[in-house]
Amino acid sequence: MLPSELFKAVRHLEIVARRAVNDHLAGQYHSVFKGRGMDFLDVRAYQPGDDIRVIDWNVSARTDELHVKQFTEERELTVFLVVDASGSQSFGTRHRRKQETAAELAALIAFSAITNNDRVGLIVFTDQVEVFLPPRKGKKHVLRVIKEILEPRPPRQKTSIKTALEYLTRISRKRSIAFVISDFLDSDYERSLKVANRRHELIPLVVVDPMEQRIPEMGLVHFEDPETGQVLPVDTSSKAVREAFAAHMARVRRDQERTFRKLRIDSVTIDTDQNHIDRLVRYFKERARKA
Repeated sequence: MLPSELFKAVRHLEIVARRAVNDHLAGQYHSVFKGRGMDFLDVRAYQPGDDIRVIDWNVSARTDELHVKQFTEERELTVFLVVDASGSQSFGTRHRRKQETAAELAALIAFSAITNNDRVGLIVFTDQVEVFLPPRKGKKHVLRVIKEILEPRPPRQKTSIKTALEYLTRISRKRSIAFVISDFLDSDYERSLKVANRRHELIPLVVVDPMEQRIPEMGLVHFEDPETGQVLPVDTSSKAVREAFAAHMARVRRDQERTFRKLRIDSVTIDTDQNHIDRLVRYFKERARKA
């Protein structure tokens, strides 16, 4: 992507994300991701109906009048975007590639976060950590986050979710909310997921493309693995081949979901041809209802 094209892509995402946040997401985000606790603000005279548990007995004893403590929500949170930039993210068959979907999701979450005065950090990974941006506030920082996600990477890069999660656990001692945006087409990451989820609140956003689930009938097609470069001829006119592929991918997705359920992690599946603004809003509403 040329610098001018990259600038246009970042600018486009900014406009789309800010509009969606203002219209749909900001309130939902705030209601779901509350602050870490409550800060003491002041005391005031007791009024009928006040919770007796917040009576300040020391002040009440000094003044001979009941007083209650007032609190304000400790709002500021740290949000990490852990974004997969491996070769498989370049795949896309309909409206957009998985990388573009990941960038849009990240932009929506980042602008929601800074609208609520939260800090946003970024980890971009392949089979190693490619980019780390420490958590900060502000529009300028979010635009850099989006730029780094859209920045072209060398082709055929493999995936290691384990490496990204271990890095997150190592560099961030403070509890944060971490959105892991990936297709999760990887293995050997369950233990790292478990360890990271103890320290942080992990939310996997699983980006999928329709053709990854089911191959259409197209005759003889040469498929290339975007992470290894291996080319494999496939006869898609064979019903048995199509059904075997669909069954395999269904098992992969079931295994992913089983891992998330086992660790009690709420995941969100996002299709590249899906309205992911609506999907995020629906997810936030579901979480708020459960809470």
